[in-house]
Amino acid sequence: MSVDIDDRNVAAVREFNRFYTAIMGLLDQGHLQSRFSLTEARVLFELAQGESTEVVDLRARARIDAGHLSRILARFDNAGVVERSRSSADGRRQIVRLTTAGRDAFGTLDARSNRHATELLAGLGDADCRRLVDALATVRSLLGDPPPTSTQLIRPLRPGDLGWVVHRNGALYAEEHGWDQTYEALVARIAADYGEHHDPARESAWIAELDGRPVGSVFCVREDDDTARLRLLLVEPTARGRGLGGLLVEECMRFARAAGYRSMVLWTVSVLAPARRIYQRAGFQLVAEDPRRRFGHDLVGQDWRAEL
Repeated sequence: MSVDIDDRNVAAVREFNRFYTAIMGLLDQGHLQSRFSLTEARVLFELAQGESTEVVDLRARARIDAGHLSRILARFDNAGVVERSRSSADGRRQIVRLTTAGRDAFGTLDARSNRHATELLAGLGDADCRRLVDALATVRSLLGDPPPTSTQLIRPLRPGDLGWVVHRNGALYAEEHGWDQTYEALVARIAADYGEHHDPARESAWIAELDGRPVGSVFCVREDDDTARLRLLLVEPTARGRGLGGLLVEECMRFARAAGYRSMVLWTVSVLAPARRIYQRAGFQLVAEDPRRRFGHDLVGQDWRAEL
């Protein structure tokens, strides 16, 4: 099926390509002021990921034409960068590995590449760095690059996490729903009260991490002797679809049961449909609604309850 592509979108992609090749120095005669071209540097990178590699696998990973790769490996062999041999399992297959000189060359390129990336990011704050990395991940995903294996974790709060919770709630709900600063102020009061007065035996909070960075949160606080309240459930857009929201709610309810609560309540608004589905799957039921002006918008507040 053919798809009509807007010429402006094509022009935008080409303009970005020109910008990216210039800022990354990809048009220089030698990649990162080295004797290697960009393609040769990519081959070095792939070879450095293991002790040895079959040429057929190297070609697939580097996405290089067989003839082009053969010429690169021949130059590397002549320069003492690689060693080639036949596979003991199948003599038709060729094995290639970096020599000591080849690994030294890769180490120099790798260090220069890290330094170049560091210099590019040096002028950005934490928030802009996060935006850039998330945007790059979006580009890779949309263009068909499979996401790398990620490590996710639910952990208790650490120093600095309360500030992150306030900041991300304020920024995210303003961006996604247009809520004003009264919501951020509410979150700040909740976080401050928790930080100053919470009872560790009956109250706790958790952060969801993805590859070592915070991407979500939830709080369990006392409502009364028999009832706990779930508060401040949040999952960053880049981490959604991984089940982290459900895991945070599950951890919150598990703690509440162990702390001796018989039920759990929460408050949300009707426009937050994804969160509502998480609550329903966890066994919460809607018990009351209250339409009124909140956070700069006309919203329908909802009270939910689950028996533990």
